Amino acid sequence: MTTRILPAPGAPRRLAAAQLANSVGDGAYYVCSALYFTRVVGLSPAQIGLGLTLAWAVGSVAGVPLGALADRRGPRGTSVLLALATAACVASFLLIRSYGAFLVAVTAYATAQCGLAAARQALLAGLVPAQERTGVLAHLQAVLNAGLALGAALGGLALGIGTERAYLAVLALDAAAFLVCAAVLLRLPRVAPAPGPAAGEPRPEVLRDRPYALVTLLNAVLLLRMPLLSLAIPLWIAERTTAPGWLVSALFVLNTVAVMLFQVRIARPVTDLDAARRAVRVSGLVMAASCTVFALSALPGSGWAAAALLVAGAVLQADGEMRQSAGSWQIGFALAPAERIGQYQGFFGTGVPIARTLGPTVLTALLLLWGIPGWLLLGAVLLAASYAMGPAVRWAQAGRSGAGPARGGVPAGEPVRQGADAGAGPVGGAPAA
Repeated sequence: MTTRILPAPGAPRRLAAAQLANSVGDGAYYVCSALYFTRVVGLSPAQIGLGLTLAWAVGSVAGVPLGALADRRGPRGTSVLLALATAACVASFLLIRSYGAFLVAVTAYATAQCGLAAARQALLAGLVPAQERTGVLAHLQAVLNAGLALGAALGGLALGIGTERAYLAVLALDAAAFLVCAAVLLRLPRVAPAPGPAAGEPRPEVLRDRPYALVTLLNAVLLLRMPLLSLAIPLWIAERTTAPGWLVSALFVLNTVAVMLFQVRIARPVTDLDAARRAVRVSGLVMAASCTVFALSALPGSGWAAAALLVAGAVLQADGEMRQSAGSWQIGFALAPAERIGQYQGFFGTGVPIARTLGPTVLTALLLLWGIPGWLLLGAVLLAASYAMGPAVRWAQAGRSGAGPARGGVPAGEPVRQGADAGAGPVGGAPAA
């Protein structure tokens, strides 16, 4: 199983170590943060929700200029600085005791996280040949899930203890994890900065790229699946089904293990845009089927029948999630100009904070208020977005056909851009946590 999770030896595996470090810290943080801010800091759930919404909205906007900074100044150094900034933001959570301080700290945290994700993708694009990027990202996604699972277990221990010191220890662990991440990133090969924009050229360029903006919007719609397991399904099980409550944890474990074991295998055939379009289209069909099965779990019947349907829906969801991830990684890279990878990935990555910001409100209203029709509507929306991705990608390809290879990413087999200390070999970037 280890060989399925880890990328090839060398710099990609070192980056996997950086991903593992910060994902372990994040896993513990995600489990404990809400209770820390309510029980220790004294904030209300409404204050926390509003603060996180504002923070991720700012972070999504900041991802584009921070990605452009990675292009201009070099993605390795920018990644290191943003990992250090994230560590400092998490450490500041140890000291805040007011809502104003919380807003400042959590906004800085979301900004650093979004910028770090874009800079890491630029690092990958600079040092990994185009045909290998999706495979490396699949390995890193598997490592991410393994780290989150381990971190969640550590966070569970802190929750069991339930003291202020236990919560503070979790925050300290997360801050230390990002310091380790920064140290590992610093050892990776340097990627030469991309050429700056021509004189008089408006920037950022990605904001004028309408086909890429449409692809990004469709990807954001597909990412509305993100809060399903963490929010919508637990509430659905509790309020609309007769399934046992412990199934919430079991479905989370099922999803985590499935991604660890099968993400690399599912991503392996996705090496070009045609394969990426197919993967996204199939993911829409699978997600629509998953939504239908989840909806059926609310029909009258025994608790075990509902549980069986929920497990079947979760299996389909995991499959659809992995196919959509593999396809979107390939699309996001292949349609970005080689000299603007950081900027474009910063824009493409806005789907994650959008899903974090809007997803909880949309899904709870759609599923808990509408019930079975809400699930069917969600499945139809995901299916429509997945099928619309094909024409949108072809539109973007057509707009790049006359601009040369650089407009579509680094062609297969092209020598990678490396700096003076590039002897350590290729490096992979990591998906945002």
